[in-house]
Amino acid sequence: MSETPFRLLRFSSQKSLAHRLVLATLTGRPVHISQIRPSSPTNPGLEPHEISFLRLLEAVTNGCQIEISYTGTTLVYKPGLITGSAPGSGANGGVIRHELPAGCVRGVSYFLIPLCLLAPFSKAPMNVLFTGPGVITSATHMGDISADSVRTAILPLYAHFGITNDIELRILRRSNADAGGKGGAGEVQLVFGHQVRLPKTVHILNPGKIKKIRGVAYCTGVSASNNARMIEEARGVLNPMTADTYIFSDVSSAPYLPSVDKSNANQRRKTGIGFGLSLLAESSTGALYSADVASPTSGGVPPEDIGRHCAYQLLESISLGGSVSLTAAPTMLTLMAMGSEDVGRLQMGRDVVGSESVIDLARDLRAFGASGWGIREATQGQEGDVIVSVVGRGVGNVGRKIT
Repeated sequence: MSETPFRLLRFSSQKSLAHRLVLATLTGRPVHISQIRPSSPTNPGLEPHEISFLRLLEAVTNGCQIEISYTGTTLVYKPGLITGSAPGSGANGGVIRHELPAGCVRGVSYFLIPLCLLAPFSKAPMNVLFTGPGVITSATHMGDISADSVRTAILPLYAHFGITNDIELRILRRSNADAGGKGGAGEVQLVFGHQVRLPKTVHILNPGKIKKIRGVAYCTGVSASNNARMIEEARGVLNPMTADTYIFSDVSSAPYLPSVDKSNANQRRKTGIGFGLSLLAESSTGALYSADVASPTSGGVPPEDIGRHCAYQLLESISLGGSVSLTAAPTMLTLMAMGSEDVGRLQMGRDVVGSESVIDLARDLRAFGASGWGIREATQGQEGDVIVSVVGRGVGNVGRKIT
């Protein structure tokens, strides 16, 4: 976002590509990323979902420059100003319509979570409609969480930073991954209307005790009894921990796509068929822990196994300790690093801090000019918890007028 010329920051491999591009956009640092799947004999370079994410960045910013090598294995990204859905920036009626390609194998959360990180620093409110044959609203085998978990476990975290108004995620049409793990023709709209000059400094030091569990069991194009079977199995595992457990059931019809048979252009086929479960545990101090499991595209897994697996996954997330789950840690730590120039503190489980994704995030933040983290033992919470101290970089919203 800054006009000062910077030297290119150089990274290699496609690892953490989306988050590195987000950090580049927030800090105004151009990046050069090489060695993107260079050894793949059939599909070297950027994949369809990564190209689509670059197009999304181009849509919500003004002045960014993207250069991709002929083979797609090298990318140069020079960020622009985050404009959101400002008039004249590509939005139609205040809404940016972003279509995901049919070959997309990542869930829509792959796009939503980075977009939410950019939205508070935007010049105008962010209103993006994800549509097309590649939208998968469920959890995926690639490790993406469902759109339900983004709504219940990620968006509420922004309240800690004073970002609370006009934030909504609408799941307009549900879909699971289709054959081969590719898109399922869902539809999701993100409305993020709260822009700030700087996020507030946070001090979250008490995980508290689990007080309630909520969830959503969803099925698309299959019998509604699948939801009841998942819910019953999950409650059998979770009820001994807390009696305040409620899991909502959502049944929807399967989306339709045009048939691949060109001889019958009017024929349509069902896609995005499947079922899944999203669970959320909330503590007495507001800490959130989530879990997500969806039916595999190959089938053969009964709903009872999905419900049991998701319940155990939630218990595992809680057992890691801390005030933030592994899924939400990158969002919290990034906002803390981009906040005002003060020391924020966050209690985290030792295994969460030591996970590959958090360590990679710390290295990337350091490369983009953020301060190192201070880590010390926690005095309360589970044994082994640590306090992570993060000094904000003071990345201001240059598009927002000072009032």
